[in-house]
Amino acid sequence: MTGGMNVVFDIGNVLIGWDPRVLYRKIFASEDEVAWFLGHVCTPEWNLEQDRGRSFRDAIAEATQRYPQHADAIAAYDRRWAETILGPITGTVAILDELEAQGTPLYAITNWHQDKFRETRGRFSFLERFRDIVVSGDERLVKPDPAIYRLLLERNGLAAGSCLFIDDSPRNVAGAEAVGMRAHHFTSPEALRGHLTAAGILP
Repeated sequence: MTGGMNVVFDIGNVLIGWDPRVLYRKIFASEDEVAWFLGHVCTPEWNLEQDRGRSFRDAIAEATQRYPQHADAIAAYDRRWAETILGPITGTVAILDELEAQGTPLYAITNWHQDKFRETRGRFSFLERFRDIVVSGDERLVKPDPAIYRLLLERNGLAAGSCLFIDDSPRNVAGAEAVGMRAHHFTSPEALRGHLTAAGILP
């Protein structure tokens, strides 16, 4: 894996920190309450349906029907969603800048609700460095469905083997590898830099 690679980034928790616990620590008194709420009410599986394109209006209504006693906390997932965004992961953004400066083609595939992504995109100018971003909510597809990776490849005329995909989820990494992409499980900017250097993508 040397020069000529296309680098494909995940965005959440690779380039931009995201953690709903940060919001719910402001709402609930204890870490146990936060964990229970996010494990039973606004769960990762529930959130994934927004990433698949379900409207937040419908999502909030569905969860409120199940747990009416938590109506205000559920509504906060939408109204106060910006508070779940922790800001740029500066070490990875620096790598992105270096890759762009040397002419590496940059792409992204993200599991993100379409409207929330548009809000977020306006806050982080480095997201404009990508030649294309596949947003799950727009496509009604979520990683690790093979179709979402193939969509990026087909839309941009890319060979799977010419792409290195970077994601913090092992399942999503495996999904990319299943369609023939090379992949790196993101754990830290430092580890990513080491991988890119060893692969000859960064000096």
